[in-house]
Amino acid sequence: MKFLSFFLSRVGKALVVVLGVVIINFFLIRMAPGDPAAVLAGQAGASDAAYVEQLRTAFGLDKPVLTQLGLYLKGVATLDLGFSYRNHVPVIDLITERLPATFLLMSCAFVFSIVLGVLLGVVAARARYDNRGRWLDSVVTSGALLLYATPLFWLSLMGILLFSVLLGWLPAFGMETVGANLTGWARVRDIAEHLVLPVITLGCFFMAVYVRLTRASMLEVIGMEFVKTARAKGVAPGRVIRAHVLRNALLPVITFAGIQLGQMAGGAVLTETVFAWPGIGRLMFDALLQRDYQLLLGIFLVTSVLVVVFNVITDIIYRLVDPRIGAGGQGAGA
Repeated sequence: MKFLSFFLSRVGKALVVVLGVVIINFFLIRMAPGDPAAVLAGQAGASDAAYVEQLRTAFGLDKPVLTQLGLYLKGVATLDLGFSYRNHVPVIDLITERLPATFLLMSCAFVFSIVLGVLLGVVAARARYDNRGRWLDSVVTSGALLLYATPLFWLSLMGILLFSVLLGWLPAFGMETVGANLTGWARVRDIAEHLVLPVITLGCFFMAVYVRLTRASMLEVIGMEFVKTARAKGVAPGRVIRAHVLRNALLPVITFAGIQLGQMAGGAVLTETVFAWPGIGRLMFDALLQRDYQLLLGIFLVTSVLVVVFNVITDIIYRLVDPRIGAGGQGAGA
């Protein structure tokens, strides 16, 4: 019952946050310069006032803002995110078409960053604590700091120049080879090859954070009394690290992981644009240039829901890793 109460409390707060985000995004989009009706009229080659007003009426842009908000909230409640001005298809269809590509990129980048980041953080912490191989700790932490300070777009472009243009090892753009019409394992391999550069460039920044966070957290836990007691009792060093140090040191890593998944959706905009990856990040960029308000609102809603869901999952995992956190505790996220 305590866990159910905790879960329902988190879900209730999540719904309030999503509602607030939807309303704020609606007004922010309406405050942006540019009229989508004028943009559509210009693209159609007919920019006279009568045609622009006709488009505004067709898309409901002539109604008062509060009326538009009420209609939009009613549509969101029924999973109707509106109609794309530019693409002339329902917004939900465009988003669901692009979501699998974004999920694939984000999940691979997440696994890459957290596995490699935690592993290198443990290696650096052990090298530092054992007073042997401190050069390894210096190399790992310096490399992590360098990756953290490197702009994502520069890393993306350098990866394309080195591995695609100069060496020719990896494809530079897209999700699949155009016109190849591959099937089965050949298609899986082709997609995997296209994934390598976007995953590495998107995951390197977060990997650097995990390295430094894991190293600092482990060094803090290693100095605690219960770890010294375990070592004094003759517990094997490897078991001390796995069972006592790492489990407690992972708590801040788990907290950051929940935040990272939300940040990756934002980072995916740049990565997908550079590598022409057909995900919602690229769709968001195109919708912004085209003043496609309904599509932008739909993408913002979906990404906001994803962030909130990831934070709820993080709270649950946080409690599972550390049972000391009670049902009335604060958890990992807001």
